Amino acid sequence: MKRYLAYVLTENGLDVKQQVKLPVVFEGITLDAGYRIGLLINDLVIIEVKSVETLAPVHHKQVLTYLKLSGLKLGLLVNFNSSNISQSIWRKVNDL
Repeated sequence: MKRYLAYVLTENGLDVKQQVKLPVVFEGITLDAGYRIGLLINDLVIIEVKSVETLAPVHHKQVLTYLKLSGLKLGLLVNFNSSNISQSIWRKVNDL
């Protein structure tokens, strides 16, 4: 689903990057902690795609962590394992 979403967004004129490394800076040292942003849209919006029966609190925290580490303000958490996708999209904001 992630690749399909990336394709559709690109076809609609958006700049889409997939699996963007997100390093952690600790005491002035940059560490590769293994974090990867699922989709980064126009270097402004994070989209984290899931396909699970039920989202857990950790999924929501993951997006908030990515927002804080990246300094970005807006993220979306999307669960494609749903019969109604409009009820499976959560907007996350960082310090707004």
